[in-house]
Amino acid sequence: MPDILPPRLPDQLRPDLRLVFVGTAASTRSAELGHYYAHPGNRFWRAIHEAGITPRRYQPSEFAALIDLGIGFTDLCKTGAGMDHQIAAEAIDVAGFRAKIDKYRPRTIAFTSKKAASLFYGGPSAAIALGRQARDQSLPEIFVLPSPSGAASGHWTLEPWRELAAWIAALEVQQPRTSS
Repeated sequence: MPDILPPRLPDQLRPDLRLVFVGTAASTRSAELGHYYAHPGNRFWRAIHEAGITPRRYQPSEFAALIDLGIGFTDLCKTGAGMDHQIAAEAIDVAGFRAKIDKYRPRTIAFTSKKAASLFYGGPSAAIALGRQARDQSLPEIFVLPSPSGAASGHWTLEPWRELAAWIAALEVQQPRTSS
């Protein structure tokens, strides 16, 4: 029986979250520190605040506090770490991710890169548009965001993050979260 590797970053999930951010895998820096989006060049924490998803700019070490805002975190690969091209294809666990979504039923999923979305959908990144995706009734609403990684600077725009923030705000008005 092969050894089962421990996750590089713990899932931050519970039932009925308003939003779950989904990456491909932890960066090397995030895996070392145990915090999501921990590299200093990563725009994630600035983007979620500037877009209006969080009331203030959080630090990577505070990622667990976002669960109180109804925001969770996971990755498609829980055992590898590094840039997307460094993650072994067999380490990507789409079935495991789908099982988490079925178990926890978040209202919205946001892939933090076209690469993560392409792995989930099983198609090329070039075929995936940024922003809200066509609705599949078996899944929560899905958004695809430009990667906040510093390595993806040439493709950066805050607009899909703002679209996500507007969707979350409208959803909250329609269906306020139950307190946990």
